[in-house]
Amino acid sequence: MLDSNMFSNRLKRLPPYMFGELNRRKHELRRLGRDIIDFGMGNPDRPTPEHIVNKLKEVVNDPKTHRYSNSRGIPNLRKAIVNKYKRKFGIEFDIEKEVLVTIGSKEGLSHLFLAILNEGDVVVVPTPAFPIHIYAVMIAGGNIVPIKLEREKDFIPDLNDIVKDFYPKPKALILNFPHNPTGAVVDLDFFEHVVEYCRTNNIILIHDFAYWDITFDGYKAPSVMQVKGAKEVAIEFTTMSKSYNMAGWRVGFAVGNPELIEALAKIKGYYDYGLFTAIQVAAITALNGSQDCVEETRLTYQRRRDVLIEGLKKLGWEVPVPKGGMFVWAPLPKEFSHMSSMEFANLLLEEADVAVSPGSGFGAEGEGFIRIALVENEHRIKQAIRNIRRLFQKYGYLK
Repeated sequence: MLDSNMFSNRLKRLPPYMFGELNRRKHELRRLGRDIIDFGMGNPDRPTPEHIVNKLKEVVNDPKTHRYSNSRGIPNLRKAIVNKYKRKFGIEFDIEKEVLVTIGSKEGLSHLFLAILNEGDVVVVPTPAFPIHIYAVMIAGGNIVPIKLEREKDFIPDLNDIVKDFYPKPKALILNFPHNPTGAVVDLDFFEHVVEYCRTNNIILIHDFAYWDITFDGYKAPSVMQVKGAKEVAIEFTTMSKSYNMAGWRVGFAVGNPELIEALAKIKGYYDYGLFTAIQVAAITALNGSQDCVEETRLTYQRRRDVLIEGLKKLGWEVPVPKGGMFVWAPLPKEFSHMSSMEFANLLLEEADVAVSPGSGFGAEGEGFIRIALVENEHRIKQAIRNIRRLFQKYGYLK
């Protein structure tokens, strides 16, 4: 057995994986024949649109795509990314200096922190947070300053908390709207204030924009890059995982400040040879082709959201209605508020065959909530509601 000193301090800083035991138990129950309705991971269940898959099938037969690719992304994909930003937000980017293809946004975020952080550097992170926003900083040797997101403020960080004086001064601030896990959304005015603060104080602004197309009830998510002067301090990461149901394809990209793009490109140049070229060509088809598939995906999540929230409401379980993202951030029902989020998630799994993510998995500030991913169809959602109803009845909370 290897001595613990054989492993790095960065590995030792990482806590045990919060969802590991739940996932193990979920798979165990399935092996026993239990029909687990899985709302745990934000893993899109719908297939990648056929025209994108067909393009991959066509291109994969070309031997030229079998060689090493370009770690920055092939030029035509970077051009397609720029064109989507121009159509959607009216923003222009230089494809050579201000755009970079990543192997999913998670990889891009993680490598960016390696490129910008020294040991002990501080990053401000609103919490609860998508775990990589916290742990990528830790792996890179940085320290986290959390800003608590509160239900009473619609889970939007208080600008006074963001702009107050920290010591040592933060090197970076990471934001994520529409927000995972809470579903919170902001308007462009919010970004304008944040960009101005970051410019004034020489702080890097990082925006994780994974759910840019998944918005509801007429709300349209703004890009931080719409703000005048954002390119001086900001970088924005986006992914094709949710909009195009391409999670397993691992296609993401970054746009924004050319110096940050160059720093990320330099790190990636050492770590990888870029995304498989055939996948990049298929991604071009996705971005340049009809966007009807994106609208269909958006409407699918909206219908699922509505079915879930209405079903929970009939059980007496009131939850906020998100305007963006693919999750419902639900406070524990008052009858179960004595439990931890992990205990309640275990109860749902063991006695209702429903898998969710405990809020504590997104930081201490997530305690008291669970995250429900909208990755099961409406029939399955209704079945989950029936299962939860029986659980509530068993404990005497419903007749």
